[in-house]
Amino acid sequence: MSNPETTAPDPLGHALLAYQQGQLSATLAVHSSVADEEVLPAAYFFRSLWEMPELERTALEQCHGRVLDLGAGAGCHALELQTRGFVVKSVDISPGAVAVMQQRGVREVACHDLFDPALAQGEKFDTLLMLMNGLGLVGTLAGLERFLHHAKSLLNPGGQILATSSDISYMYEDEDGALVFDLNGSYYGEVTYSMQYGTEQGAEFGWIFADPSLLQDYATAAGYEVEFLEEDEHQQYLVRLSLGF
Repeated sequence: MSNPETTAPDPLGHALLAYQQGQLSATLAVHSSVADEEVLPAAYFFRSLWEMPELERTALEQCHGRVLDLGAGAGCHALELQTRGFVVKSVDISPGAVAVMQQRGVREVACHDLFDPALAQGEKFDTLLMLMNGLGLVGTLAGLERFLHHAKSLLNPGGQILATSSDISYMYEDEDGALVFDLNGSYYGEVTYSMQYGTEQGAEFGWIFADPSLLQDYATAAGYEVEFLEEDEHQQYLVRLSLGF
């Protein structure tokens, strides 16, 4: 049986494991369809409460009940919630990330894809947490619609989704400030990413940045109450999507 910590390709997981094991300078190269290559320090996934952006700290304050942390990374949000007495289940698709969370003391960890049917079996949750532009995990507009329906199978009555996302329309402004889109192309917020750690290149994956009006439309159509809680200077926002009782 293979060791999940060494299963490739998992550049994110291997970068997190390297940091956890003392390689504090470990970094990821992030390639995207809309920007130049960026360097992402593994240390960012290990930030403490006061190293988190204000949007994330607000989201943690708004959690209630049983929490499902989706795309949990190295578990920084779950660990903070545990100190506050919350019972949290943390999920990530990266086997390496799951191993790091277990090593760091996250009490309940599982390796799942966002749409894994196993997530909807058995218990339900009061809060789904999707931070670090976490709404992007749904991948595409079709994925957003699919997830909003899927999430209903994960939530208790009165449950909520707390998620961050961004409007990246500013990336398409010309020198006069006008927006330049290919109206016949896909939605401008649908981005393709890949990550690289050392020589290990990960597979491409879709990520969506949903502008607020689009999210409002999709979530309302799916039966959620939408409340925009906070926005920062980078056009990133925190939203609460609530189900009735």
